[in-house]
Amino acid sequence: MLTGSRRGQHRQRVRRRIRRPPRQHAGGRVNHPIAYADAGGLDLDRVRECVKDLLARDAEAAFLRRASREQYEAAREAAPDAVHHPRSGLVVLTRPRPRPCSWVPRPVAIVSAGTADLPVAEEAKAAATALGLPATLTADVGVAGLHRLLAVRDDLDEARLLIVVAGMDGALPSAVARLTSRPVVAVPTSVGYGSADGGLAALAALLTSGAPGLAATGIDDGLGAAVLAWRLLA
Repeated sequence: MLTGSRRGQHRQRVRRRIRRPPRQHAGGRVNHPIAYADAGGLDLDRVRECVKDLLARDAEAAFLRRASREQYEAAREAAPDAVHHPRSGLVVLTRPRPRPCSWVPRPVAIVSAGTADLPVAEEAKAAATALGLPATLTADVGVAGLHRLLAVRDDLDEARLLIVVAGMDGALPSAVARLTSRPVVAVPTSVGYGSADGGLAALAALLTSGAPGLAATGIDDGLGAAVLAWRLLA
């Protein structure tokens, strides 16, 4: 229990912390070293303007998401070194400076339930690699063929963190979280039909999962999962 004088000192420290201005990063956002934009629906002129704006920010890395080939060519006019990943549509505009670290050989394992989930899984892999995280991708190991998941269980245990991508009922991340002691970042996808409802069923299943050590991103957010892994492991 704090005495009167100590309580007063504690209050002064709290007030100083409250008044202290937050650090500013990319685009005026607080503690946000990654800049990105979505190219969906943008004409080529807007893509060029958007890329210039991203490059002007004080960000460690910059990405353009869901870009077509034509949008990528427009982006290269402002960022000649940009790299396009066609299946996911992710364009890596800039990469962070290398940091001294002691990575294990495979710090991030990305797991995809079905072939239709690959664009999101490949976005996560491309972003993780661009951020300096060595990553592997294991595809088509959904719970409909549970024997395929069990066959790679030992490989998954070698990772420091797993990103698990699944649509439909979103069952795979919970199954993986029960098979491994590693933290699992689950990415629901909009893949599915009927009551899958554009990924809402998978997201709801993940938010109500009983598997410990599992966290979920937004729907189709492979980039967000990679950035989270980077923040946790860097």
